[in-house]
Amino acid sequence: MKIIYAGSPDAAKISLEALYENQEKYGFEIAGVLSNPPTAKGRHKTPTPTPVAAYALEKGLPLFTPEHLDSAAREQIAPLGADLLVCFAYGHIFGPKFLALFPMGGVNLHPSFLPKYRGCTPVQQAILEGDEFLGISVQTLSLKMDAGDILKQDFVNITENDTTESLLNYSAKKGAELICDIIKESSAAGELIKGKPQSKEGITYTYTISKEMAKIDWTESAEIICRKIKAYYPDPCCWCLEENDSPLKIAAASEVYLADAQALLENDPAFGPLISDNVYKAFPCGKVLAYNKTTNGIYVKTGDGILSITKLQRQGKNMMYYKDFMNGAKDFLGTVLK
Repeated sequence: MKIIYAGSPDAAKISLEALYENQEKYGFEIAGVLSNPPTAKGRHKTPTPTPVAAYALEKGLPLFTPEHLDSAAREQIAPLGADLLVCFAYGHIFGPKFLALFPMGGVNLHPSFLPKYRGCTPVQQAILEGDEFLGISVQTLSLKMDAGDILKQDFVNITENDTTESLLNYSAKKGAELICDIIKESSAAGELIKGKPQSKEGITYTYTISKEMAKIDWTESAEIICRKIKAYYPDPCCWCLEENDSPLKIAAASEVYLADAQALLENDPAFGPLISDNVYKAFPCGKVLAYNKTTNGIYVKTGDGILSITKLQRQGKNMMYYKDFMNGAKDFLGTVLK
């Protein structure tokens, strides 16, 4: 069986790597790779291929980066004689004429329990909602967004340390395994295996995430802010403003409730009184309360509880862990983030 793989970002590259390494084992060939065109990056606006495209070039796989999936793109793909289209995070909608190039149709990896969280940001939404599990679905490609029949599904537990990046990477690896099984079974049957139509109930959609959505509102609870930091890492990355209005990115944090913070600092004369109940209530949300060896982070007051920041970045500086950051930011303690 010959397949065409379509994808663009880092997570899609992980799936492509797994498929490439398992071609012989599962009896298929990657006849070509579709990816987004290069984008201008850096100071000199150098055209840079997507991670998927870079991997295809490295392995000598036929690569196609059309702006649009029009007749010209179909003329490039048709001679490859591929049986199946495999897609993960490609970024283009496949029309009926393009899908008709593949006798077995197409399959798409989507990290959610479809029909829940259709759309472009299912992992982020699962984290924001506080879900315990992330679904991993392989569906048939249909003309409606993420509405194809379910071929195989699996799931992964969402841990307190998971971010969108870690969950996408796991989904990419596990999803590739599911796709390999589908290819093997379909090859033996001579046609794509039968799927199960999605339920008409429980359909929800996700949305494109903007930079403004990742701005921290310190009046929200530490729990909600934590979820946003994990959901929006690495892109667009949560941020706020310092007192001088300079942007500050926050890449990692955990929630610490007031009683726990008091217990940690009760023997520290410098910080214990600072977060005593009465004094704490008087502080504005966003106040940088404490930092020392026992805090395991930089403590910031929120609308409910305390946020312990462990990884952050000032404008024009590198991303740093909190100890390194505080070594060069002695004036940070006591300021109010906004």
